[in-house]
Amino acid sequence: MTQEIYDAVVIGGGPAGATAATELALAGHSVLLMERGGRIKPCGGAVPPRMLEDFDIPQSLLVARARSARMIAPSGRAVDMPVGEIGYVGMVDREEFDEWLRVRACDSGAERLCATFDKVERDEHPHPRVTFRRERGGPIESVRARCIVGADGARSAVAKQCLPNAERVKCVFAYHEIIKSPANDSEVFESGAYDANRCDVFYQGKLSPDFYAWVFPHGDTASIGVGSANKGFSLRGAVSEMRSELDLTRCETVRREGAPIPLKPLKRWDNGADVIVAGDAAGIVAPASGEGIYYAMVGGQVSAQAASQFLKTGQAKALKTARSKFMKEHGRVFWILGIMQYFWYSSDKRRERFVDMCDDKDVQQLTWQAYMNKKLVRSKPMAHVKIFLKDTAHLLGLRPASS
Repeated sequence: MTQEIYDAVVIGGGPAGATAATELALAGHSVLLMERGGRIKPCGGAVPPRMLEDFDIPQSLLVARARSARMIAPSGRAVDMPVGEIGYVGMVDREEFDEWLRVRACDSGAERLCATFDKVERDEHPHPRVTFRRERGGPIESVRARCIVGADGARSAVAKQCLPNAERVKCVFAYHEIIKSPANDSEVFESGAYDANRCDVFYQGKLSPDFYAWVFPHGDTASIGVGSANKGFSLRGAVSEMRSELDLTRCETVRREGAPIPLKPLKRWDNGADVIVAGDAAGIVAPASGEGIYYAMVGGQVSAQAASQFLKTGQAKALKTARSKFMKEHGRVFWILGIMQYFWYSSDKRRERFVDMCDDKDVQQLTWQAYMNKKLVRSKPMAHVKIFLKDTAHLLGLRPASS
């Protein structure tokens, strides 16, 4: 450390933390980015083209571009949703992507420290002390911070220590296995069970009783994963079953990862004084889809902007602007996705109807437009009315599910 007191100590070096560190450093603040080395979050790695534009991410970080999604119902019925001409679903490898973001933060002026956060301590000094260990069993060290940004993931230690009721956030537990992609001339590739240009999403109770399972292409590798909030459900068993059914057991396993994923934003992101959270620590992962990378980076950005305003003015109320700004832009989408997850993921009967509904062209068009633009599409009000009526009919069972 080149100094004892930093304007900001950012705890966590994922997309939210690295983005916050970059934003704060570019604003002229002294920043310490503290992150644990060697940890890779289980993640399908899907990102919208808007993210690359909004955060100046090079195309070279994309390991694949999916041109369609396949939704698989409990019955095995598959509905393909082609993206069409409006874009693609970019795929990143979190190991490479996160490190690139951390390097950019350092290039922007942040200092980087590989260490494990311990706690926030307060004494007679006006600024809190952040304690940490550089290695397991090593001595406790510390720095002081005028502002602390907690971006240390779901069940954030920073949030638990500094924010009320943060420990009560509900999570889905995610587990995935990164495998070597099947060869182009393999049977699984030729059968159509795997496609390097397609994201497969399985809405089947046997693979997840309350969420979904996935197969996402990553170029030379692929992510095979599942999520569930049911503590008694075997995530590893579900992935094993999926790999067996798709004939992917022969593919080499590169690594295995698991972690909780929050699906509801915290009611407070700051402590009213000098601490603010971002990303998974703030609970901003999209319900129903579990999409988190784009929202983590937006969260890191708005939290950093709020922290910067606080550092410049000394007014702690500036910290509250981060959550209000994020929710104004994305809160309605989160609310709708939460309702969708509550209704459609509750049983295989409803999952079957949900996949059937995905076969509708209006649904496909507005779904992809909303995904690409990260906002509800208002340009076609009648299409929304049609979808609402179809949605209601499916939910009430007035339209039979396709077989």
